[in-house]
Amino acid sequence: MGAEHGRNRSEIEPTAGRRTLLLFIVTSLTFGTAFVGIKAGLVDIPPILFAGLRYDIGAAVLLAYVYWRGGYWRPRTRGDLIAIAVAGFFLSGLNAVLLFSGQQYLTTGTAAVIFSLVPVLAPLFALVLLPDERIDIVGMVGILLGFVGVAIIVGIQSLSTSGDSTVLGVALVGGAAVAAAFGSVLLSRTDRSIPGLGMTTWALVLAAGLVHAISVLMGESPMDVTPTRSALVAVFWVGIPATAIAFPAYYGLIDRAGPVRANLISYTVPLVATGVGAVVLGEIIPIRTVYGFLVIVVGFALVERHNLRDEIRRFRGLPVPPEQDDEHLCESAPRG
Repeated sequence: MGAEHGRNRSEIEPTAGRRTLLLFIVTSLTFGTAFVGIKAGLVDIPPILFAGLRYDIGAAVLLAYVYWRGGYWRPRTRGDLIAIAVAGFFLSGLNAVLLFSGQQYLTTGTAAVIFSLVPVLAPLFALVLLPDERIDIVGMVGILLGFVGVAIIVGIQSLSTSGDSTVLGVALVGGAAVAAAFGSVLLSRTDRSIPGLGMTTWALVLAAGLVHAISVLMGESPMDVTPTRSALVAVFWVGIPATAIAFPAYYGLIDRAGPVRANLISYTVPLVATGVGAVVLGEIIPIRTVYGFLVIVVGFALVERHNLRDEIRRFRGLPVPPEQDDEHLCESAPRG
């Protein structure tokens, strides 16, 4: 009986590990290629309208999915509604408006690298919004390195050139990262009971209406869309794989691997975006983007060094102190 039990465990654990790895790969690929789909679609579709179309499709598919799956998928408490409002406005709505607008001026890889600042920026907002949160000297150095990485990507020449489009693109995508970081920390203060996928589904519904309203206010119109084959493919891609598939995969990854390991996709997504952008769109990867990305990764490692150390201990089968188990500053936020 004991031998059979041991054999069952040995069969189950590798299977669970393979499923976690598969979810990690799917999440990285879908969120990473979202940046490529956005860049491709911006040729024919106004940016904010494009963001709204993404959420129209993604929200419709996810609503059908969570309804079919059943369980706790509708908001039931005041905390649920507040969480949906925070996620809908900051993590989805404002984030998308700035990200789609900024990608007009940047390559996919550069945009994805700038957006990977989210987990580096989060501690700054946590310091203000979470009373018990503290940042030590090493953490502050990590945050500073994140900004240095962005400065490297922009380049001294761009900073000295008035009206340079790269600076505008970095400012807009950087604003999207700020919105996501602030929203994720603010979300951690809400008293929600609804699971992450259900919350995100309703947040996308809310964000779709918000983004379309902003699109109208900015003077965009469906008449401005050029209905090319590439535009249709781009809308399909960002709506289905990069939203309706990516979000369930991401929250499945959080359930299996925990928020700390799931957040490591922040650094695989730019690699996917850069590589696919080079192959599909023929983009040239600026060397300063590579250097800036490496500096941002070092900054992230310093900010999250305790969590990364604990993950290494888990991987080696060593005990992790209970008070440090799965410590994180904010709610996990999707990265594309």
